[in-house]
Amino acid sequence: MEKFLRSRPHDEALIASFRDDPEYAAVFLNAVLEDGDQEELLQALRYMAAAFGGMSVIAEQTEMNAKTLYRTLSAKGNPELRTLTAILKAMGMRLAVQPLTQQI
Repeated sequence: MEKFLRSRPHDEALIASFRDDPEYAAVFLNAVLEDGDQEELLQALRYMAAAFGGMSVIAEQTEMNAKTLYRTLSAKGNPELRTLTAILKAMGMRLAVQPLTQQI
């Protein structure tokens, strides 16, 4: 008798991949940042929050109210730089700046 692999929703698979491979999470987030789409960035951060302990854990680590964190990362959220930095730090990441082109 053949065994069938159970499928799972895309969101769950993406969250699991971030949890299992934080380097992949960073690459994914950098790709979103490169595109410059804020709504996609906030969605990615919501997935990563789920992967790295959940909103309540991230809220506690950032010393934010959980309700405020949910609002900040909502589709209409607009986090300040210090808030974004705190959220990323709680996930074990940071913002960095790179030149667009290599100097020769």
